[in-house]
Amino acid sequence: MDELTLDIQLKTLPENPGVYQFFDSESKILYVGKAVNLKKRVSSYFTKTHQNGKTRVMVRKIRSIKHIVVPTESDALLLENNLIKRLQPRYNVLLRDDKSYPWLCIKNERFPRIFPTRKRIKDGSEYFGPYTQMRTVRALLDLIKSVYPLRTCNYDLSDEKIKAGKYKVCLEYHLGNCLGPCEGLQDEVSYQQQVADIREIIKGNFRSSLQYFQNRMKQLASEMKFEEAQQIKEKIEVLENYQSKSTVVHPKITNVDVFSIISDATHAYVNYMQVSHGLVVRSHTMEIRKKLQEADEDLLALAIVDLRERFESECKEVYLPFAVPLPEGIKIHVPKLGDKRKIVALSERNARFFRQERFKQIKITDPDRHTRRLMEQMKRDLRLSEEPRHIECFDNSNIQGTNPVAACVVFRDGKPSKKEYRHYNIKTVKGPDDFASMAEVVHRRYRRLVEEGESLPQLIVIDGGKGQLSAALESLERLGLRGQIAIIGIAKRLEEIYFPQDPIPLYLDKKSESLRIVQQLRNEAHRFGISFHRKKRSKAAINSALENIEGIGAKTAQQLLRKFKSVKRIRESSVEEISEVVGPSKARKVYDSLRE
Repeated sequence: MDELTLDIQLKTLPENPGVYQFFDSESKILYVGKAVNLKKRVSSYFTKTHQNGKTRVMVRKIRSIKHIVVPTESDALLLENNLIKRLQPRYNVLLRDDKSYPWLCIKNERFPRIFPTRKRIKDGSEYFGPYTQMRTVRALLDLIKSVYPLRTCNYDLSDEKIKAGKYKVCLEYHLGNCLGPCEGLQDEVSYQQQVADIREIIKGNFRSSLQYFQNRMKQLASEMKFEEAQQIKEKIEVLENYQSKSTVVHPKITNVDVFSIISDATHAYVNYMQVSHGLVVRSHTMEIRKKLQEADEDLLALAIVDLRERFESECKEVYLPFAVPLPEGIKIHVPKLGDKRKIVALSERNARFFRQERFKQIKITDPDRHTRRLMEQMKRDLRLSEEPRHIECFDNSNIQGTNPVAACVVFRDGKPSKKEYRHYNIKTVKGPDDFASMAEVVHRRYRRLVEEGESLPQLIVIDGGKGQLSAALESLERLGLRGQIAIIGIAKRLEEIYFPQDPIPLYLDKKSESLRIVQQLRNEAHRFGISFHRKKRSKAAINSALENIEGIGAKTAQQLLRKFKSVKRIRESSVEEISEVVGPSKARKVYDSLRE
């Protein structure tokens, strides 16, 4: 379709909720999106300037648009989710997960077995899950088996076969792990009551089982059956111990889904927790790769629909860090205080831990991806026009104006490039003037880079506040480089980030990776400058110790230091040894002066 047809399509779009689809010149699907108002949302792609490069590329490829009108925004969300999974457009995030999750099965048979499985068969059996880890299923099975004796054999325990005496009890019966329904030693009613209690335990409700065992224990104790009562007491302790380990929220918080999202420039991490009777019965974190700098609200809404569908959640209430549109029939709660807020914070902490673990893995398995993500994050956090692959940082060092020096350190791809570090002796400034010193070293550094045709950094970091930043900016302006290189200042007191012509500083999150890199630059420049300053000051102190001796000049002092390496060794030497370097007359003066 030509541009005129596309223009007509935009003008005739309805102002209703719905889903839109973008196609390229070959009628291949590019993108699927939802909108409260189709006309406004789709038109915005063509009327505003997009900061994200991928969005600009996608918009240039659009040749036709299709749309589907739906009654509500929540319907649009469901339809968008289904279309993304089915069509897998190039510019959409894909919520795929090829894992086969484990389930807990209560088999549809006369005396039901309970076992873990990864396959669901439509034979009337009950399946609980899915669980994100098999060890969770095994822990739950161990709990059930320690409390309830259940059969593990796969015999057909029909009434006719049991009465015919077809089966004999096995070792499990003699170990006390089974009550022998195969020989009719346990009736079906009591067995089914056990299964009913197990269902409640799997759902996180221990109340009915605990109450039953407590009543049974008291009854046995009153009948003087203390050994059997002790066995029941041990079962109660097992249940209470498991429950106490699992309880993380108020017991009244029941049958609730909790979601949270943590995101950076390239990825988002959505954590899903299911709470039942005060227990977290499921936790799963999904990693989403961003394609078009999607908003957290859009990603969270899409992930909630996908995760609830994947884990077959029937909870009618969800706790979220912020409100998002969801399908009808789901009650949204955004808690601010109390136990409900704590469970959302727990979900956020799980998402954050998952993200940190992924970073550690990526550093090892895919260092290039880690670098790209870090550079993209710095670009966004520091409001830069390009990724700061090459950064330089400046710091001044002096004590009351003595031996003033400066240091320039260089980072490439977020890592120190020590071979490019440079020291500077301050030449034109007298006295302790940080602003003038900063102006001098910045001017000298970039005048030389320009003269030698070297590449310029994408970012300059100045150790200091607005004063030092203004001084550095003046030097760039004199060189005609203002606007060609991004420049910021970092003040140490509150870690404020200052930008040129902006009186209000930027405060990055204390845990931000961007702030950590800037701090590392500043600290490295400070360390490098201080070490040079100490070396220079020490050398000056040594020279002055010799030059203060009457009749001893700088040349004589250098001759002595070249021979003896230090003032201490000169002091420990004899007059004869010193005279071999500077003659007997000066040797006597040096010897007497240093001994005094």
